[in-house]
Amino acid sequence: MTGSWRCGAREWRYEPLRPLLMAIINVTPDSFSDGGRHADPIAAAAWAHECISAGAVMLDVGGESTKPGSLRVAPEVQVSRVVPAIQRMMEIPEVASGGVSISVDTTSAGVARAALDAGATIVNDVSAGEEDPELLALVAARGCGLVLMHRLRPPPEDSFSDRYAQPPEYTDVVATVAASLVRRVRRARDAGVDGAAIAVDPGLGFGKTVDQNVELMSRIGEIVALGHPVLVSASRKSFLGAICTEPDPSRRDAASAAAALAMSRCGVAVVRAHNIEAHRVSLRAAERDCGPLGLLESIVRTHH
Repeated sequence: MTGSWRCGAREWRYEPLRPLLMAIINVTPDSFSDGGRHADPIAAAAWAHECISAGAVMLDVGGESTKPGSLRVAPEVQVSRVVPAIQRMMEIPEVASGGVSISVDTTSAGVARAALDAGATIVNDVSAGEEDPELLALVAARGCGLVLMHRLRPPPEDSFSDRYAQPPEYTDVVATVAASLVRRVRRARDAGVDGAAIAVDPGLGFGKTVDQNVELMSRIGEIVALGHPVLVSASRKSFLGAICTEPDPSRRDAASAAAALAMSRCGVAVVRAHNIEAHRVSLRAAERDCGPLGLLESIVRTHH
């Protein structure tokens, strides 16, 4: 199933096993995997350049950690982090020419506005427009791309997937996530956002246990069937660590790539990841693979 996603003046096309690769660029001191490594604008731009060389066509810049238990960051602080980084990235030839798109990871309209002014063309909102009532109107006015993600609760109230004292309850986690995304897309459309500019994200790792995340990945085709480009991000998350018994997030890249490969077979549009090279190699190798493994078997075999 081929498809497209309109992000400003650029229309991105994708197909099964050839999703768009979006690099995670955290300009934060406290992100769960790489907090502090790219906080400086020069370091962020250098990392962005490496990711582009590895195959990334999108750069997702975030100035506020959304890991479980993280504290909120004021919009003005987020702006002070993301805007200088984006300005540096705009100097990269591939970005300046429009060959690579910049996304801002924020729930704040003020941060999104500043990032769009600096050159971003996508807003990645983990609250799906719930936190800031001005954000959807801003996206509609600017004609940029929009990612709407499902989450059960805000990060300060959440837990890592393998550490819930009281696990989240879903009658059917996939049906619940799908219904929630349909409602949020409708709300964005009502605010004037172009339907062709909307992508949806099932929110792996956000308000789901290990088993619930696996269920979502196994049935990701049901989210794809909603008809909007689907962005997924399993990269280095705690549920993969639990599956592979790997406590170190930086050592979960093989499992992350295997999970992305399994979902890409179902037609996801965008894979958001820390290690772009590992994902590119995995997807390229899969183009000649005639016998797809089951999701868990694929993850475990690739990891070991």
